[in-house]
Amino acid sequence: MIRLLVLDVDGCLTDGKIIYTDEGDEIKAFNVKDGFAIVNWMALGRHAAIITGRRSKIVERRAKELGIVHFYQGVKDKLAMLQELCDELGMTLDEVAVIGDDLNDYRMLEACGRSFVPADAMHHVTAIADVVLSQKGGDGAVREMIDLLIRQEGLEEEYLSRWT
Repeated sequence: MIRLLVLDVDGCLTDGKIIYTDEGDEIKAFNVKDGFAIVNWMALGRHAAIITGRRSKIVERRAKELGIVHFYQGVKDKLAMLQELCDELGMTLDEVAVIGDDLNDYRMLEACGRSFVPADAMHHVTAIADVVLSQKGGDGAVREMIDLLIRQEGLEEEYLSRWT
């Protein structure tokens, strides 16, 4: 059973582009459908975490907006951080599904129970992923992953009952 969903940011929750204004502000775009799916995954009693290598106030704001309490920025060793989180939550890596798109996600993708990559992920990580999604990062890849997990985990009836 998958109890924890781990999300990379740049290239998964976003399209990987970073735009800077003349004032030095950073701009990123997030997909509302991804956010909707994350919130509803957590409403099913499951956990979600963001583990990202960069630091960004925008990402912090998005995590708060979605209610993601397991939020880690500036992480150099993502697998070590994930293992600490699993220990804290009393679960194993087999109970984790992760989405990543580049080499800094490689070890997490390799270690977890289920691994997903967006359609435009780096070829070295697509080679080891359990699922290469049809959607690109920032373009609904996280939603696609959660929809697949909900079906695979037998949660579809419970999920739909929230809306029907």
